Amino acid sequence: MNWHDLLNAIALLLILEGLLPFIKPESIKKIYHTMSQTPESSLRMIGLASIVAGLVLLYLS
Repeated sequence: MNWHDLLNAIALLLILEGLLPFIKPESIKKIYHTMSQTPESSLRMIGLASIVAGLVLLYLS
């Protein structure tokens, strides 16, 4: 893996992250509202699960 691969991965992440707000901004507002009502401990567990899933995918690739 080199810097070019890392930049490509970041670019892909930004594209994917931007799709939902671009296509359905009303949905992203609802999601953000729901997230603001969710306990921090639940958000941390979701974040941790995402990190672990990403690490597993990197390990397997």
